[in-house]
Amino acid sequence: MSICAQRIVLLNRPNGAPGEQNFKLEEFLVPIPNKGEVLVETHFLSLDPYMRGRMDDATSYAAPVPIGKTMEGGIVGQVLESRSSKFQVGDFVFGQLGWLSHSCTSAKNLRKIDPSKTPITTALGVLGMPGFTGWYGLTKIARPKKGETLVVAAATGPVGSIVGQIAKSLGLRTIGIAGSPKKCQIAKDTFGFDHCINHNSFLDGKEIHKKLVELCPNGIDIYFENVAGKILDGILPLMNVGGRITICGMVSWYNSGALGANAQGVKDRLPKIWRSILVKRISVQGFIISDHWDSFREFIQDVQPLVIGKKLNYIENVVEGLENAPLELKGLLEGKN
Repeated sequence: MSICAQRIVLLNRPNGAPGEQNFKLEEFLVPIPNKGEVLVETHFLSLDPYMRGRMDDATSYAAPVPIGKTMEGGIVGQVLESRSSKFQVGDFVFGQLGWLSHSCTSAKNLRKIDPSKTPITTALGVLGMPGFTGWYGLTKIARPKKGETLVVAAATGPVGSIVGQIAKSLGLRTIGIAGSPKKCQIAKDTFGFDHCINHNSFLDGKEIHKKLVELCPNGIDIYFENVAGKILDGILPLMNVGGRITICGMVSWYNSGALGANAQGVKDRLPKIWRSILVKRISVQGFIISDHWDSFREFIQDVQPLVIGKKLNYIENVVEGLENAPLELKGLLEGKN
């Protein structure tokens, strides 16, 4: 018997910051699984900064979400019905299934999760795409060396916090950048950063630069880019010869649109250029984690024991109700969680 389910579709493309006006909550009947398919009930949906880019109709490393279609997103859920030998009723799974309560999908689109080892939510965070992104970007691209200085923006986020903790364990000096005094305290107390500065307490990149000169007297060897904007402006002059910049994201520019137009419609070329480095994987080095899933098993082998042994900390922000996803995505992009 088909299930009446809910999904959130992209109603129109946002101009600037996304809001509830860009989405629509719909009800639909989930089809009965065919051979090789699985019916999954969503338990948790991950909201991630990359989703803002999927809302723009612009050339990128992945196609935009079509108008009227379900918003893209990773979920963890439980199998309600299975017509595949790979999954049994009751199994917990991860899949890139989108903003919906139930879905019927091919078994090849799912990965089984073992809830006896770690909470299922970790498959969306510390042991999922964000954690994998931080681990890969630092260990495989940034090539950290003991004694070096690393700076990471969005230091308390799921990517930045992994980067900081792993870098610290490898003997690097770690400087975090976050968006509030509370987040800076969390960066130091929970994630072990040596220092953390609140970028919202500085007017521009010049002021951030002055503060970083104090904290990084020998310059910066690695900058893990998640934010861009005035933070990037303050960091670039401090990069050492042979330094590495790993471009993971640029959340401060996402709401300006793909071409980097500001609220007045004046186009700044730097966001477009910097985004091109990410999308085209040009060496500074930009990277897209979906290019590197062949290293996911190595990541789990390295990091899951640290999570189980409570040697690597993480924080999860949980909000109930699929209908709250649009507002929470807006808050995520504004640094409110």
